[in-house]
Amino acid sequence: MVQYMAAPRTESLAILMIGRSRFSVPLFLFLLTAFLPPALETARAQDIDTVLEGSGIHYPGGFDPNTVGEVRGNAYGLSVPESGPVRFRLETGRETYTVLASPKWFWKDLNAEFPDGAEIRVRGSKTLGQDSKLYIIAQRIRIGSSGRAMDLRGGDGSPLWRGLKAGGMGTPGGVGSPMRGGGGMGSGPGGMGGRHR
Repeated sequence: MVQYMAAPRTESLAILMIGRSRFSVPLFLFLLTAFLPPALETARAQDIDTVLEGSGIHYPGGFDPNTVGEVRGNAYGLSVPESGPVRFRLETGRETYTVLASPKWFWKDLNAEFPDGAEIRVRGSKTLGQDSKLYIIAQRIRIGSSGRAMDLRGGDGSPLWRGLKAGGMGTPGGVGSPMRGGGGMGSGPGGMGGRHR
């Protein structure tokens, strides 16, 4: 709740009430301009398309709707790095994929946890990295034991953590965060078979 209070006669600055805290308007504006841009810049830096070392895969923009398929297997070695995508190994019995999921903050917002060996289904864009390993850029992850689905990308493959297409900001906990709605999966292009590039 924000209220403006009349300033006492001895003061010429307006006082801004936020909850039970009192701030002068200039102090509030200073704090807003001093701390908001660095927070937004950090969120944007995590969202810039980069080439992943070793694999040569563009992330998060390397999603190709023409290679979408679903892979089932057991998940091992969940890695949640400070920068770059959350990843884990998905062993199907015949093939092993490295699953590229989302930034750490989005993964944490999803409260996504599963033990080593958990049965997982991943729908996403399959690709062959420059390191000759198989990768899948995840669109949806379903944990077998609970049946819980985690949507990471929309039907067209656009990252849900980037927020709304009409200029929304996908900042941690902000618009585009699963904690604020996020949206579900549409009927994306591509079949279940997919092909490797």
